[in-house]
Amino acid sequence: MSTVRIQVSACALSATVNHLRYRPNYAVSTSRFNDRFTFRPLRVSMSSVPPSEPLEIAVKASLTTPNKLGDCPFTQRVLLTLEEKHLPYETKLVDLRNKPEWFLEISPEGKVPVINIDGKWVPDSDVITQILEEKYPSPPLATPPEKATVGSKIFSTFIGFLKSKDPNDGTEQALLNELSIFNDYLKENGPFINGKDISAADLSLGPKVYHLEIALGHYKKWAVPDSLNFLKSYLKDIFSRESFINTRAQPEDVIEGWRPKVEG
Repeated sequence: MSTVRIQVSACALSATVNHLRYRPNYAVSTSRFNDRFTFRPLRVSMSSVPPSEPLEIAVKASLTTPNKLGDCPFTQRVLLTLEEKHLPYETKLVDLRNKPEWFLEISPEGKVPVINIDGKWVPDSDVITQILEEKYPSPPLATPPEKATVGSKIFSTFIGFLKSKDPNDGTEQALLNELSIFNDYLKENGPFINGKDISAADLSLGPKVYHLEIALGHYKKWAVPDSLNFLKSYLKDIFSRESFINTRAQPEDVIEGWRPKVEG
């Protein structure tokens, strides 16, 4: 895997928390009409073999270390999908402090990740992972619809607690409630969301809980309770996978990435 440093825009932290809802496939059209970008359906053909050339993907660059991956959990979700499907890819590190015109032409909202599939730049981790699943179905990672929203409220409650200035506002308890619900689910249905095999829901949730552990540990001196032992085991399994190790952000980047939310 090679890296190329490019200056680009911000991580797509506004991406949906409902991490596996269905969306139609869209690609960015760089043609303009009245200075507006248009989107058109992206036709996806199934393939049983990896692409002959690495898939190009624009990713957030580290804020702390040159030529290192940055801290976007939505980008890591896509990278995890590529890793788990054994697809070759080339990351293009992007500096979030600048938004050159050429990038805005392929990502009008100025967000990463953006991936080049069949010559078309595709934004949004929801859309990207759906396309990758359809185009490269082996190994299968799709999560059954009835399990797709398991754990989906954890990220938003984490952000609420992280930003909170009032220890009595209930945000900590809201997070604990969601983590406890997820722990009970894993007790009955684990070790992963879809049972014995990892799936797309885990690849979406894993990076978010990685951010949760680091950010809350640093800013709140808070940790996931040991009593949630099924959750703790789940996180150990996810975080120790080779795909996760290859795509995780440095802890210092996670801390710096969340600093504006905490201090702003």
